[in-house]
Amino acid sequence: MIPSSNQSFKFSKPALAIILASSLLAAILAVTTVRNMNREQRLLENSLLQQGLTLIRSFEAGARTSMRHFMSGTDPLDTLVEETAKEESVAYIRIVWENGDIAAESGDLPPAMKKDEIQSILAAGTTITKTLPGKNIFQLARIFEPLPPLLPPPPPMGGRMHMHMKKMQEDHRKKGRQLIVVGLGTKDFDAARQEDRNRALFMGALLFLLGTAGLYSLFLYQSNRVSRSTLANMRLYTDNVIESMPAGLITINGEGDIVSCNTSAEQLLSRTLRDMEGVSLEDLFHPLPPNLQQEQILLEIDVFCRNSSGEEIPIKLSTSPLLQHDGSKNGMVIIMRDMREIRKIEIQLELSRRLASLGKMAAGVAHEIRNPLGTLRGFAQYFGNEAGEGTDGEKYAKLMISEVDRLNQTISSLLQFARAREPQPVQMKSRDLFEKLSSLMEADFAAGHISFHQQFDPEMPLFADPDLLLQVLLNLLKNSISVTDSGGRITLTALRQGDEIVIEVSDTGRGMTDEEQEKLFDPFFSTRKDGTGLGLAVSHQIVEQHHGRIEVASRLGVGTSMRIILPGADR
Repeated sequence: MIPSSNQSFKFSKPALAIILASSLLAAILAVTTVRNMNREQRLLENSLLQQGLTLIRSFEAGARTSMRHFMSGTDPLDTLVEETAKEESVAYIRIVWENGDIAAESGDLPPAMKKDEIQSILAAGTTITKTLPGKNIFQLARIFEPLPPLLPPPPPMGGRMHMHMKKMQEDHRKKGRQLIVVGLGTKDFDAARQEDRNRALFMGALLFLLGTAGLYSLFLYQSNRVSRSTLANMRLYTDNVIESMPAGLITINGEGDIVSCNTSAEQLLSRTLRDMEGVSLEDLFHPLPPNLQQEQILLEIDVFCRNSSGEEIPIKLSTSPLLQHDGSKNGMVIIMRDMREIRKIEIQLELSRRLASLGKMAAGVAHEIRNPLGTLRGFAQYFGNEAGEGTDGEKYAKLMISEVDRLNQTISSLLQFARAREPQPVQMKSRDLFEKLSSLMEADFAAGHISFHQQFDPEMPLFADPDLLLQVLLNLLKNSISVTDSGGRITLTALRQGDEIVIEVSDTGRGMTDEEQEKLFDPFFSTRKDGTGLGLAVSHQIVEQHHGRIEVASRLGVGTSMRIILPGADR
């Protein structure tokens, strides 16, 4: 499973940009609000100015009508109402008596008020306002008191006017109180209010869109960042998996060029990715099937590759197509498995199987042969004694006895190989083992005129069966003496490497070919005419019983080195 990303939100440049944009929008909104407040302030001032002018004109009209009335004797109220209604801001003016009669009116008049409505307004004693539905009219209604209290008449002309005012007050008192209804047009205010409303809706919609866009941008940014992080984790995960593969991996594009490989492939081919640029698969592997590039199914074949040192390496090649999302082929993936160790294991398994079969056969045959050999040897001694000393019969009898002894020794080795004795390991010092070995082989080295050298730590501990390990070393030294010419050199070295003990026997003999090294531990294989071919097979078996191994390094004409690797005494 590919690990997913768990990224939390972090303050970043896109978020800072959105905050700055929101701040700028808030500043614009604040400036617009201030401007609206200033505009409303100006409208209010204009309204007050218009009302003041109306008041002034009303006083002017009142003055003019008073003079006309004084000179012509007409009622000034009609003229005052008519003059005042001419103002743009005044829609209508109506003055009614308490009983509902019209005293004066002018303008675009609404329907007349009912008596109960007039009485409720008069009873309230305050200014009653309302907005007429469906019209841009703001209506004010209040008690109307046009005549001031009478003052003493100034002589001499004031007496006449005083008398006239007194008469008017008496007439008003008889008819009752008056109610004035003024309708003011609110068209400009409604237009300004509608404009403010539209601007507020526009700014709100703009703010909503910007906020939504900002949140969506943050969501996209967060999703993009999580996707990038997931992609980076996936790439890292894939790279780690590919690099940790023990098998080599190579990818090929559609043109057949190598575009990538892991470390195992570079080590196996002894080439870097740069070294493989422009190199075809035929130059790396052989033999390859001709339709490898067009192969669509998983393919596994045995091929060889040659590393930088010229070594032919057996590998198992597996290929599979590299597909795109639409199913089209975009290249090929090649997986290589190094088969050298597996081949060695297969060879060892085959050898073990052959040795096991041979051991079973040898155990049965040896018992069947040993008993007749004892009888033959007895008859040979008898006929030798009967023939007399110095006769041909005695000579042939001794030859028969020596051949029977040699065959009996071969059968003993075969039995030892077939039914190996279980080791009895003990802890000992290397000095005790190698001194005994030198004493036993001293005469052989002297007879072959071969120099023998030893290099080891006398106190180094060994944990093994002394007799079996001595038998192995004797076999190795005897084989070295048999292939080393007079004046040659044989060296015995023992040292500790990590937690293992390495005992090495090297000589300056003729060496071995590759075929001889492959069959070295096969039973009955020997390069000596008088050899049984069981010495190294038994030695190999004994070393395996000690949980060790034998490694061989030989060059033809230079010499051979046999290394016995055993677990250390502490293991």
